[in-house]
Amino acid sequence: MKIVIITGMSGAGKSQAVKVFEDLGYYVVDNLPPNLLGKFIDVLTSAEGKITDAALVMDIRSGQFFHGIDESIDDLAAKNIAFEILFLDAEDEEIVTRFKETRRVHPLSSRERLLNGIQKEREILQPIKDRADFIIDTTGLPLHKFQEKIKNRYVMQEASESLNINVVSFGFKYGVPVDADLIFDVRFIENPFYIDELRPLSGQDEPVRQFVLGNDVTKEFMTKVLDMLKFLIPHYILEGKKQLIVGIGCTGGRHRSVAITEEITRQLRYQGFHAASFHRDSEEDVARKHRL
Repeated sequence: MKIVIITGMSGAGKSQAVKVFEDLGYYVVDNLPPNLLGKFIDVLTSAEGKITDAALVMDIRSGQFFHGIDESIDDLAAKNIAFEILFLDAEDEEIVTRFKETRRVHPLSSRERLLNGIQKEREILQPIKDRADFIIDTTGLPLHKFQEKIKNRYVMQEASESLNINVVSFGFKYGVPVDADLIFDVRFIENPFYIDELRPLSGQDEPVRQFVLGNDVTKEFMTKVLDMLKFLIPHYILEGKKQLIVGIGCTGGRHRSVAITEEITRQLRYQGFHAASFHRDSEEDVARKHRL
């Protein structure tokens, strides 16, 4: 079950967020008092899988009950229930303009200036904003861009779990993998093969790994290639791609490509992607020498 707790400033766009989550198939509850959060989650978990995703709006409209939101969220964490906090914000001037346009009354400014109520709300919400997982500032943000931000976060997050990324090391002297979608040539990096004590090892051995990844050229390459993958992967997901094969090639496929393949895979996993490493030729040179 995926639980998204929506909170934030009044007038920052929570009502529009509710519409987006409803369109995404979430079970949405607006203005849920924080002290009922635990009980409501119990109801959802007892629904036997009928409700898989829920978006719960909790904000200052709950009045005095809102002050218990930190405790209610702590209880969820203690029960190991997966959730995410989405906080919507906007600049004071923007919020003032929106309230004047809609002629609505701010929850904290019924008897005083609107700006005073906004400032009070901001102070009350600061602790929950500090622990938010995702913050969207809607100041000057067109509606379609706002919707896109939510969809990119919550649709892409789910879709990324269905994309399998295979990072494959190989040696160019044995041919390029025919099924690779992307190929990166790392033969420009200093070759451990020419160092006697490293030659018998592979890129999975720590001495070779340190030699390859500690190289300044390698570090710059890793930054650039990971930035490129970070850019490309979401677009592949949006196109419906289910498997992405990334080839990393050096001369023999035993040292440089192996170490870099392992590091790229580790970094992709850290970013939440399903990534696995494969080493097509790491033992090929050894096997051929034995055959000779």
